[in-house]
Amino acid sequence: QVQLVESGGGSVQAGGSLRLSCAASGRSFSTYTMGWSRQAPGKEREFVAAISWSGGTYYVDSVKGRFTISRDSAKNTVYLQMNSLKPEDTAVYYCAADGKPFTMATRADFHFWGQGTQVTVSS
Repeated sequence: QVQLVESGGGSVQAGGSLRLSCAASGRSFSTYTMGWSRQAPGKEREFVAAISWSGGTYYVDSVKGRFTISRDSAKNTVYLQMNSLKPEDTAVYYCAADGKPFTMATRADFHFWGQGTQVTVSS
């Protein structure tokens, strides 16, 4: 059974940092696209970042230069380093995985999803 389990969420002040982790199990994800999306209260889920099996990275414009996605394929784990956090980054962050190559056009079409971890940034 495939599982994606996020950790590392919490509460920080604006300007602070958090590192999210997502441990995948149930199969090898070394050839999968891995990603992060987020959903703020009252808003639709939004793509944040993705990393291909070969290490190519993709980001939504609002986090470029502040967030970094990385992966450790040997550990079946993907990370999201979040720096210079802003109150508008407050959301539930979801890890996702998909076997197809990533494109911005299909950035919301991940097949597997985690349960999410809360990130709260106070001003």
